[in-house]
Amino acid sequence: MKQTYTFKKKKHPVKGPGKYLFIVAGVLSLAVGVIGVILPFLPSTPFFLLTVICFAKGSQKLHDWFLSTKLYQKHLESFVQKRAMTLKTKLSILCSVTVLMGFGFIMMSRVPVGRVILGAVWLGHVLYFIFRIKTVRPDTEKTD
Repeated sequence: MKQTYTFKKKKHPVKGPGKYLFIVAGVLSLAVGVIGVILPFLPSTPFFLLTVICFAKGSQKLHDWFLSTKLYQKHLESFVQKRAMTLKTKLSILCSVTVLMGFGFIMMSRVPVGRVILGAVWLGHVLYFIFRIKTVRPDTEKTD
């Protein structure tokens, strides 16, 4: 029997118009995440994480729906349950972030402070992925 992780169900702290902002943000981040599945230079995992957060704040139905999709199960389930990713997923995220931040670094040739900040953010990102997120084998990712 497959065990599925679910977030604690509680009342949404956001009501009124703010609720709809979270729903729109969740749909937009889901769309960018889906595009990221297709395009190799755009990471999908961070956008799917944002989708989970936005749907959790905006709509329990959308949140439950997203948790049951193959997109969530393939890209996020192991990360949410075990704080682990496959080496391929980690490298894909690190490479795409490096390319995008490298582009920003080049474009900031006249803003040395911006380059330092961008370099520090990039270094923090790399160190976080190396030391804080476990690496699992693809065959052990689904077992539990």
